[in-house]
Amino acid sequence: MALGRAPVGGMAATPERAAEAWRVFTRGYEQSAKDVFSEGTFEAEHDGLVLVRGIDFFSTCEHHLVPFFGKCHIAYLPSGRIAGLSKFARLVDVHARRLQVQERMTHDIADDIQKHLKPRGIAVQLEARHLCMAMRGVEQKNADVVTTALLGKFRTDAGLAAEFRAMIARRED
Repeated sequence: MALGRAPVGGMAATPERAAEAWRVFTRGYEQSAKDVFSEGTFEAEHDGLVLVRGIDFFSTCEHHLVPFFGKCHIAYLPSGRIAGLSKFARLVDVHARRLQVQERMTHDIADDIQKHLKPRGIAVQLEARHLCMAMRGVEQKNADVVTTALLGKFRTDAGLAAEFRAMIARRED
């Protein structure tokens, strides 16, 4: 397209579509963990590990403004309080829908669960494919990035951390 010419055909509405897309990509700035956990948490005497495995997410790299996407796995050991399982997917979405780095996102999810549920332990693992790494620079199209945050008993009990890793490694065929 020559400079100064108006967009034609399918590009005429591109600026509006792009603006709307960025509103969706960054809607996490309008939400918080407090919103997620404001209802749907319950008193319960469950003392075993609770695992939510395979939460899909899409985020945008704050350094290059291109997507990264993958799966999040969350485990916690309740301490008298549990949350509806959908709360964990919603919390992941809040953090993923911000300009982000995977390392911070992993720890922020764990910290929010700690703050709102106060469990005895939390484990969060993100496995992601970064298009900034696939499309530019080293152009590694199949490299995955794995980050983990372990709090409470998951940090101090190696057996419990190993159980978490084994449970998320198990895949149903």
